[in-house]
Amino acid sequence: MFSKFTSILQHAVEALAPSLPLQEDFVYHWKAITHYYIETSDDKAPVTDTNIPSHLEQMLDILIQEENERESGETGPCMEYLLHHKILETLYTLGKADCPPGMKQQVLSFYTKLLGRIRQPLLPHINVHRPVQKLIRLCGEVLTAPTENEEIQFLCIVCAKLKQDPYLVNFFLEVKQDPVLHSYRRQVSSQAAETTLNKSKAGASGSSIPVRESIWGKLKEPSASSASDTGQTELTGEPGAATNNETESTEQAAEEPASVNTLNIPSQSETAAEESASVNTLHIPSQNEPAANCPNQDYNLVNSLLNLTRSPDGRIVVKACEGLMLLVSLPEPAAAKCLTENTALCELLTERLTVFYKALPQSMDPLDIETVESVNWGLDAYSGKEDTTAFPGKRALISFLSWLDYCDQLIKEAQKTAAVTLARYVRERFFVSVMEPQLMQTSEIGILTSTALLNRLIRQVTSEALLQETIYFILGEQREPETLAGINSYPLRHRLIEHCDHLSDEISIMTLRMFEHLLQKPSEHIIYNLVLRNLEERNYTEYKPPCQEDKDVVENGQIAGAIDLEEDPLFTDLSPGNRLSADWLSASPPQTPDHTKSDGKTEVHKIVNSFLCLVPDEAKSSYHVEGTGYDTYLRDAHRQFREFCAFCTRWEWPGTPKTFEKCRLDAAFFEGHFLKVLFDRMGRILDQPYDVNLQVTSVLSKLSMFPHPHIHEYLLDPYINLAPGCRSLFSVIVRVVGDLMLRIQRIPDFTPKLLQVRKRLLGLDPEDAVIDHSTLLEGVIVLEEFCKELAAIAFVKFHASTTP
Repeated sequence: MFSKFTSILQHAVEALAPSLPLQEDFVYHWKAITHYYIETSDDKAPVTDTNIPSHLEQMLDILIQEENERESGETGPCMEYLLHHKILETLYTLGKADCPPGMKQQVLSFYTKLLGRIRQPLLPHINVHRPVQKLIRLCGEVLTAPTENEEIQFLCIVCAKLKQDPYLVNFFLEVKQDPVLHSYRRQVSSQAAETTLNKSKAGASGSSIPVRESIWGKLKEPSASSASDTGQTELTGEPGAATNNETESTEQAAEEPASVNTLNIPSQSETAAEESASVNTLHIPSQNEPAANCPNQDYNLVNSLLNLTRSPDGRIVVKACEGLMLLVSLPEPAAAKCLTENTALCELLTERLTVFYKALPQSMDPLDIETVESVNWGLDAYSGKEDTTAFPGKRALISFLSWLDYCDQLIKEAQKTAAVTLARYVRERFFVSVMEPQLMQTSEIGILTSTALLNRLIRQVTSEALLQETIYFILGEQREPETLAGINSYPLRHRLIEHCDHLSDEISIMTLRMFEHLLQKPSEHIIYNLVLRNLEERNYTEYKPPCQEDKDVVENGQIAGAIDLEEDPLFTDLSPGNRLSADWLSASPPQTPDHTKSDGKTEVHKIVNSFLCLVPDEAKSSYHVEGTGYDTYLRDAHRQFREFCAFCTRWEWPGTPKTFEKCRLDAAFFEGHFLKVLFDRMGRILDQPYDVNLQVTSVLSKLSMFPHPHIHEYLLDPYINLAPGCRSLFSVIVRVVGDLMLRIQRIPDFTPKLLQVRKRLLGLDPEDAVIDHSTLLEGVIVLEEFCKELAAIAFVKFHASTTP
């Protein structure tokens, strides 16, 4: 009560007293703080019961006022006094000792406001960055400490200052001391302190001066040997100058413990000796010094933030994560190297991912995983009581996706080499160690859940480095052509592709969907690893020297080299009366001069008509329903092709196929494991469920979108001369159509049933009636729509290639 009355009285006196010059006022408030330690004997009274907080606030206001009254960048006398008298060093010592109780909180708040409100750069000064560095070490030492809020605010303002001037981060990289040398220095320091302490006791025995006066005796007058506030050593020209300065510092270190330790307050120099914070231990690499030559360093700013990420207070964790994101984005190579090699940041990312992933239920509905709302890190405020769409495991799933988003954004913002290191660590310690065993298991429920999670992960990852490591994890890094005997060279890739043709339709659909999302990611390695590496040599074609007959239309309307359906083994058992109609066999109209192309490309109208006429009229049903024509696919094809071209442009693909003279056509052709499974699935389209067929054709249409000439030739050109034993997408569809024509003969009322199934799929007909052969009829409808989609893609790609 008495102290509060004193504080009120002091404020009244200050209000009535005439205003003093700023420097005198500043010195007055600082001496008022120092006098507290000389005059007060109660060390247990909380700091809030004293005038210290008020004096610190007044000092800060004076510094701000002084800066506002001066030109930009000019240092005033108050700031000079703060720097010259090492006020921040003294405040750090008091904060560390927390004397009086709560002083640490006040010191942290003062540092935060000083750095945040003063516009001129303070961190370059040695009497600022050195105590700041020491104070950083005190942060995060104890979780749920009463000063946690002030600690995180202080750390974040330091991070913000480093973001403004990245080169300053070099002041915060400390060289790890050799333990033997460190022990020796501590021993010397202790002996010197003991000697000085004995002298101090001898001198104090006959003195009546209070012990507290010895703490602040040297605050009255600045030390003549104080280093300049810029931290630069004065060059004397003498070889022993550095040694003399070091000796002088050691003597000063020996003097301080005698006075400060009398109050059980750790001295500044002892703290520096114990925590390796002296200027001699700071390693500030020059801009030209490569990061690889930097010795092992401590990055205490990162370590303190990492400690605070373990706080039970979610707000503290979010602020700590924001601080880490600022630090990883700094462009300094030495800081990036130290951050990834000498801190636990990599471990934090992967450990949290592992914990959250393992907390997920073993069985989850893939639809729940796919449709859960998008999650942004830091906004993880899920309430199960208020959620009307809750499902088992949603809380755990949101936590996992939230941390995954943070890892992704952190790596996205990180300095380039740091990003690569962090992403590689996530791959090794999380993808390979945790996710791969789940994807390789034999339990169908486990496979389905883990594949759905992988699919969601692929959709969410946006950082280039993490995406690259995700792709290498799924597909491997191989780029040489595949062989049938070596398709199991990367087990996870082989297993995932095999899952596209799994006995469980759910697993097949989910895995195909995962590959579909993967193909839409902006990475050349995906399409090259899955498809392109097997098409580079164009050995799927049989090269024939051009002659006049190959360029002309034969009498029955077919193009030379086109697939002759009557020679296909599927049609050998048809009687002459059951041959396919001539209109269907004549897929292309006669060549006209308007469509002649000089670059040797098959005319686009022939390709379009080939796909449109591939399904015979007896098996078509779209013309009975409005809005299902070929033109409906053109707009979607144009939009998707433009999106694919946007990220394929930087891959510098050729505009024309590789010339036959440069190809190794004699090499055995294998379409690759991925296309093999897709073609096999496509060949069974009449016998597979509707949902499976939709997903298979969706993946194939995405592959056809890629603007590479070999992909276009292999998947969209019906008139290439296939090498013996090779198949293309068109030849696979041709065999499916041949099988369809055989089966149509055995189904009565085929066309009415087909139309009824189409209307049911469009929701125009009730599903009460049972229709025979529904799987076959649904497959026919998907086949017809897929052919129209391929025709639209071929037209759009041709139009884009001829438009300047």
